[in-house]
Amino acid sequence: QVQLQESGGGLVQAGGSLRLSCAFSGRPFSSYAMGWFRRAPGKEREFVAAISWSGSSTYYTDSVKGRFTISRDNAKNTAYLQMHSVKPEDTAVYYCAASIYIDYLRLEYHYDYWGQGTQVTVSS
Repeated sequence: QVQLQESGGGLVQAGGSLRLSCAFSGRPFSSYAMGWFRRAPGKEREFVAAISWSGSSTYYTDSVKGRFTISRDNAKNTAYLQMHSVKPEDTAVYYCAASIYIDYLRLEYHYDYWGQGTQVTVSS
């Protein structure tokens, strides 16, 4: 059974940086694409970023392009989301997820496994 555990969330000032980690266990990590999603207060969960199983392809929602970077270390079974120049509107619970799909990684229903989420709060 795949398990995902996010860490690294917390309170950060606007303009600051934060790195989220997602520890993966239970199956071969390199078989899965990884994604990050977030749910802001009062809003639906939305796609943030995704990375292919090899790390060769990455995808971002427009609002985080140039500020966030998704990466993975297949030797450590861990995916990351490096967040720079954070804004109050980035405040949300951030979830990592794993997918066996190669394409359409922006779609929630293509993800088979989800973590419990980690809270990120950006103060103005």
